[in-house]
Amino acid sequence: MTAVPLPPAHLFTIREYAALGEDEHGRWELMEGNLVMSPSPSPDHNTAVLRMAMRLETQLPEPWEVIPDIDVDLQLVPHEQPGFARRPDLVVAQRAARQRVRVEGGLIRASEVLLVIEVVSPGSRRTDNVVKRAEYADAGIPHYWIVDIEQPVSLLACRLTKRFGYHDGGAVTSTFSTTEPFPMRLELDQLCR
Repeated sequence: MTAVPLPPAHLFTIREYAALGEDEHGRWELMEGNLVMSPSPSPDHNTAVLRMAMRLETQLPEPWEVIPDIDVDLQLVPHEQPGFARRPDLVVAQRAARQRVRVEGGLIRASEVLLVIEVVSPGSRRTDNVVKRAEYADAGIPHYWIVDIEQPVSLLACRLTKRFGYHDGGAVTSTFSTTEPFPMRLELDQLCR
């Protein structure tokens, strides 16, 4: 039997969380200073993420790039307080953000992110649709896409409004086409065929 890591003795700031580095025990996120483990993705989940990243990369305008499976500082509290960091399946961020992290360290910041994409897993359905939707909106991330790979594959595109958080037009199946935040066309059925 594998030992389960003990919970921390205190709540983590973003700086402390970033200093943890990589961990062989799983995918961690930070929720109000608490380490929260994300479910391990399935092969279908990973395939959908890979295919979506490849399609996004070919359609992104400058100065944006797609980054998979990266920690994002949601910037919801001052740096000395217990922080919030999520690890979305994909983000579309400014190219300069990755370069900044390389030089300064730390995490990609919510203010550098245009779009967050989460692919729903059986253990993340409520988290992706309710908890992360609220956190990403509070962080001011302009666009949030939720991809559900249960048949029929669907995409819910959420756009941040000034007064009411994210607004969406309902889930789309088959072909997703948009002009916001940039022109994009995705054949959703091809994400995990």
